[in-house]
Amino acid sequence: QVQLVESGGGLVQAGRSLRLSCAASGRTFGTYSMAWFRQAPGKDREFVAAISRSGDGTSYAESVKGRATISRDNAENTVYLQMNSLKPEDTALYYCAADRSGNWYYPGLYEIDYWGQGTQVTVSS
Repeated sequence: QVQLVESGGGLVQAGRSLRLSCAASGRTFGTYSMAWFRQAPGKDREFVAAISRSGDGTSYAESVKGRATISRDNAENTVYLQMNSLKPEDTALYYCAADRSGNWYYPGLYEIDYWGQGTQVTVSS
């Protein structure tokens, strides 16, 4: 069992940056690939970024490529999402996710074993 707690969301102006954090419980953090998804009001939950167990593999949605960086610290059981040049369309509830299978290449929703509760990101124009 893994519990995930996100933090770092907030209200920011377009063009600014945010760093989201996700703290995981347990001693098996390094055995999961990790990902970020987001869900805007009235829309489906969508993939944002993912990272391999060791951190040497990453994938990004086209909508955030070049503006987002996912990273992890296995010693601290934490995964991060640095978002730069934020746009109003980035406004969403951002979820941290853990995948026991270790897939980090554009994981689908159905592959996720554990979800966090989400942290809200609101970008004003």
